[in-house]
Amino acid sequence: MALVSINQLPENILLEVFTHVPARQLLRNCRPVCCLWRDLIDLVSLWKRKCLREGYVTEDWDQPVADWKVFYFLCSLRRNLLRNPCAEEDMRSWKIDSNGGDQWKVESLPGAHGIDFPDSKVKKYFVTSYDMCLKSQLIDLKAEGYWEELLDKFRPDIVVKDWFAARADCGCTYRIRVQLTSADYLVLASFEPPPVTIHQWNDAKWTEVSHTFSDYPPGVRHILFQHGGKDTQFWAGWYGPRVTNSSVVISHRVTRNPPPAMAQP
Repeated sequence: MALVSINQLPENILLEVFTHVPARQLLRNCRPVCCLWRDLIDLVSLWKRKCLREGYVTEDWDQPVADWKVFYFLCSLRRNLLRNPCAEEDMRSWKIDSNGGDQWKVESLPGAHGIDFPDSKVKKYFVTSYDMCLKSQLIDLKAEGYWEELLDKFRPDIVVKDWFAARADCGCTYRIRVQLTSADYLVLASFEPPPVTIHQWNDAKWTEVSHTFSDYPPGVRHILFQHGGKDTQFWAGWYGPRVTNSSVVISHRVTRNPPPAMAQP
């Protein structure tokens, strides 16, 4: 029986085969094999199929997609890049930058003079004291799977969210700082709103802070996320702002303005 080359298969069959091959293997191992495979792997229809198969889009998807291959990879990588955002592992993964007063502490919701979090899956929070308490995480984007061309050419939106609340019986001041930095830790973009002060005898409700970095300069390699605060009564114990459910997510939405032309390496 004569052997048949895989390239003799109809192109639609080859496309279906490629749909089941892991994306990175497609680009690293399959695409260089021959011109036919390269052309098929570069087809928009292949990456649409892969997006449908993985559930990233539905058949009735009607939002514009500039590059389906990039869209696929951004969807596959999409997750919260902050570790231990809801205090389930005590202070693990967080760097303590300031530990004033009686220091950081983890408590269970709703806490004394507090209310439940809007999402019932969130069970714990971090709480600050009577002197400044700050904690941070530094995210290495390349270590998280984002490569240079993806970051510099397409510059996907970076969505930052945080939640904070005060005790009803004590005022507090909350602050947040998020920086996009280069490989050498030069700040390329920053989000640092004025501190929020909540007065004593408040409703203790949880407030969400959200910011989206778009059209930021090329060269981003790290994200620094820092938050915290202190109480305004200077009471011993843990009466400062409570924080939980923080997130840093790389969106599938990409920059609308191309960067300046760069020389090819």
